[in-house]
Amino acid sequence: MSASNYGPEFWHSHWADGGGAFTAKESGRLLAAHWPKLEIPPGSEVLVPMSGKSPDMAWLAAHGFGVVGVEISPIACEAFFAEHHIAADRAAAGPFVRWQGGGVTILQGDFFDLGGKYAAALDRGGLVALPCQDRYRYAQHLRSLLEPGGVLLLVTIEYDPARRSGPPFPVFPDEVRQLFPGAVERSRHPLGRARWTAVGGADAVVWVMRVRRG
Repeated sequence: MSASNYGPEFWHSHWADGGGAFTAKESGRLLAAHWPKLEIPPGSEVLVPMSGKSPDMAWLAAHGFGVVGVEISPIACEAFFAEHHIAADRAAAGPFVRWQGGGVTILQGDFFDLGGKYAAALDRGGLVALPCQDRYRYAQHLRSLLEPGGVLLLVTIEYDPARRSGPPFPVFPDEVRQLFPGAVERSRHPLGRARWTAVGGADAVVWVMRVRRG
């Protein structure tokens, strides 16, 4: 499949065919290691773009943050609340359908329709879901949604693109720094799952970017 075909229809089909998010299924280890160092006040609203059914949203809510995920697939929205045994309220909210419960809001719809400002964002599966020609627009919009002083925790993946086609797509440091000026690499570790060993290995890389004040 060419990169240009990884749009909304692809993700609707992906979830309809029983696919799930390709972010790590573990909940809490990465956030426990990195989130407290960001010094984001509890109660702050945290944006999780292209959230899928990420368990990170439940972790953030349990630690006192207001969570706003954005996800195009209703299957993924429903799956998050079902897997966490949360009865979600559902209602129209402008261009979105708002799913809400347990301290988590998921806005079902197109990320590029989102407005507002957020104190922080967690991107663990958004940027890497996009082919290269769509990443600049995505990064510009995500940065526009962060308050002055706001912070982004970003996780990317690196592997040999000649040996595998995404998603998730590899995003390398030079591109990250172009898309998110001031981004600092905080950690990297090899991914040990067989799917990555089979293509010569892959690294997960954690980045932090803060929006300048004034």
